[in-house]
Amino acid sequence: MSPNQRKEDDSGGGPPAPERLPNHVAVIMDGNGRWAKRRGLPRHAGHRAGVDSVRSIVEQCAKYRIPFLTVFAFSSENWQRPQQEVSLLMDLFMSALKREAKRLCRNNVRLRVIGDLTAFSDKLCSSIREAEQTTAESTGLLLQVAANYGGRWDITQAARSLARQAVQGDIDPDAITDETLSAALAFSQVPDPDLFIRTGGEQRLSNFLLWQAAYSELYFTDTLWPDFDAAAFAAALAAFAKRQRRFGRTGDQVIDASPDRVV
Repeated sequence: MSPNQRKEDDSGGGPPAPERLPNHVAVIMDGNGRWAKRRGLPRHAGHRAGVDSVRSIVEQCAKYRIPFLTVFAFSSENWQRPQQEVSLLMDLFMSALKREAKRLCRNNVRLRVIGDLTAFSDKLCSSIREAEQTTAESTGLLLQVAANYGGRWDITQAARSLARQAVQGDIDPDAITDETLSAALAFSQVPDPDLFIRTGGEQRLSNFLLWQAAYSELYFTDTLWPDFDAAAFAAALAAFAKRQRRFGRTGDQVIDASPDRVV
């Protein structure tokens, strides 16, 4: 979907003009545990509340006609957390898949789960496949859920794939380019994220989309993920709209190349 297909509303206080909206938003959903702790609740209560925030942001992306949303649900490092919390997270992931798949389908949202799924139980993998199949015909927003995902894992598995092809004589190692490696990553069909949001106050990438986020605009907020609502998302979009994306060029070059430049 082209940004130009989005509804334009550039009136005072309204959302950014369509050409100033990101095509792909990536989110590290941080702060569930702290949200629960502040309320005297167990950590899994924060994770459950976080599912509601995912639903809200999916709705907002559909509203603004943002084609791609990728959320970090479970990192490859999260296995180091207490076993009880990991088990509860797996149960929550499975129940959310079953509960939300039909809702996503009704709203023309396609679900894709990315990451190393070999570590998950057969039951969970079956739920993932079923949810993806339920939404496979949707043509609107693509929601990517990164589960047991890590940026280093992604680059490593891409390198292994290319190495195997080189050993088999299918590719020339000297012909491998940035584009070749990009095509071997976990979601090569999707453009790199334009806007990278992290909630919860931390300011690091935490091994998420290391390759793909090379030129993403980073947006950090102290808001804990369960409190990240429509207004918080609108603030992130407004901040993104004010950024000048240079991709290695100078600011003057970007202005000169702007289609809106008056000469």
